[in-house]
Amino acid sequence: MKRLFILCFNLLIYFCVANAQKSSFQQTAEKASADGNIAAARFNYIRAFEDFSDKGQMKQAVECAVKATALYYKENLYKEAFDLLRRTDQTIISNKQGSERSALQYYTSKERMQMYMKLRRSPNVMEHLAIMEEHAKACNDENIKNDLLYNKAICYYTFGQNSKGDAVFKEMASKLTASKEFDKVDQAYQTLIANGQKSGSANLVAQSYRSYIAWKDSANALKRADEIGALKKKIADNEASIAEKDSSLTTKMVVITGLAILSGILAVTLVVGAIVLLRFVLLSRKQKKTIKMANETNALKAKFISNISAQLNPTLQKLDKSSPEVQALLEFSAHVETLSELENSSSEEVELDDTQLLPFCENLMEQIRGKVKKNVTLTVNVPKMSANINKEYVSHILLHLLHNAAEYTPQDGKIELDFKKRSAHKFQFLVSNTGSIIPEEMHDDIFKPFLEIRDLTTGDGLGLPICKQMALKMNGDISIDPGFTKGTRFVLDLQA
Repeated sequence: MKRLFILCFNLLIYFCVANAQKSSFQQTAEKASADGNIAAARFNYIRAFEDFSDKGQMKQAVECAVKATALYYKENLYKEAFDLLRRTDQTIISNKQGSERSALQYYTSKERMQMYMKLRRSPNVMEHLAIMEEHAKACNDENIKNDLLYNKAICYYTFGQNSKGDAVFKEMASKLTASKEFDKVDQAYQTLIANGQKSGSANLVAQSYRSYIAWKDSANALKRADEIGALKKKIADNEASIAEKDSSLTTKMVVITGLAILSGILAVTLVVGAIVLLRFVLLSRKQKKTIKMANETNALKAKFISNISAQLNPTLQKLDKSSPEVQALLEFSAHVETLSELENSSSEEVELDDTQLLPFCENLMEQIRGKVKKNVTLTVNVPKMSANINKEYVSHILLHLLHNAAEYTPQDGKIELDFKKRSAHKFQFLVSNTGSIIPEEMHDDIFKPFLEIRDLTTGDGLGLPICKQMALKMNGDISIDPGFTKGTRFVLDLQA
C-alpha cells in the first residue's frame, strides 16, 4: 500500500512539472488546435514564442514558433510562415551561440524544407537539406543526425530518387537495428508510410512498403536469433543446474515442456503480427479512398458557396424589394458573396494606410449615437497617435461591433471603444458594452458561419464570421475577452 501511494505521488509530481514547463499561451494554443480552431491556435503559439523568448527559454520558444509556422502553411499562408521563421532565426542568433544555436536552427531549416516539399520545389528542398546537414554536424546531436537521415529519405522518395532514399533510410535503419532499437525503426517506417499516404505519393508509399517488408524479415531473423540464443543459454543453464543437483528425468521433462510452450507462444506471436500487418495495409487503402472522397466533397461545397450569390441574385432582383423577406434574402446573398470573396482571397496582402486614430474612432462612434437606448453613455478611449491599418476592414469590423453593442446595451448602460498598443508592432481595438454576457461555450461558434438554420428576417448570423475573415486577412484575429464580466468585450488584435 505504501509503495502504491509513493508511485501515485511521483506520477502527480511529474504531471505537475510537465504542465508547469508550458506557458498559459502554449496550453491555450494546444487546446485551440485540438478543437480545430487553427487561427486561435496559431495566434497563441506566436504569443508563447514571444513569451519564452523574453524569458530566454529558446528551446520552448522555437518549438512554439515551428508549430505556428506549420499552422500558417496548413492554410497556404506561406509568406507569413516564412516571415515567422525569419524572425525566429534572428531571435536564435541574438540569444544562442555554438552548438545550441545550430541545434535550434536545424528545426527552423527543417520547417522551411517541409514547406518547399509541399510546394514541390525540389531545388529549394535539396538546398535546405544541405543546410540541415551543416547544423546537424555543428551541434553533434545523435537524435538530430537520425532525424536528418529520416528527412533525407522522405525527400529522395518524394522526388523519385528511390536509390538515394533506400541508401539513406537503410543507413538509419541499420544504426537503430544494430543497437536493437527495433521499435524505433518500426515506428520510423510507419511514419514514412503515413507521410506518403498523407502527401498522396503512391511512389513513396509503395517504396516504403517494399523497404519495410524487407527490413521486417531481417529484423524478425535477428529477433529469432536473439530469442534462440536466449533459449539456448537458458537450456544450458538448466542442464548445468540439473547436472549439478543430480535432478531427476522428470525435472528435465518439465524444463523441456516449458521451452516447447515458449516456442509455441513465439510462433503464435509471429502469426498474430502478420495478421495485424495485413489488416493495417487494408485499412490504409480504405482510409486513402475515404480521404479522396472527402476532398472531392469539400471542393464541390466550396464551388457551390462561391457561386450561390450569382445564382440567386437574378431571381431576387425580379421580386418586390420592399418586402422584408426579399430584402433579407438580398442581404443574405450579399453576405455570402462577401464571405466567399474573403475566403478565396485570404492569401492576398491588404493595403495599410497611416491613420489618425482618435478622429477615426470618434467618427465611428458618432454613427451609432442615434441608435442607442435612453441614457446610454458612449466613450472613446483612444490616444492622439497614428497607426498603419486597412481603414475599410477595420471600419467594417468596428462598426459591426458597435451596432451590435447599440442593439444589446440596455438603458443607462455604457459602450466603450478603446485602443491599446501591446508592443512595437502589435495593437488592439476593444469594443465593450454593459448588459448580458455571451456564454463562454459560444465564444468560438459565433464566428463560424452556417451552424444553424435561422429566420433571415431577424439576421443571417454572417456578420461576425465576415469580421473574423477580415481580421485573419489582415494577419490578425478577433475574439471575445473571457475575463470581462460586466457585459461583453470584443478584442480585435492587429499587427503593424
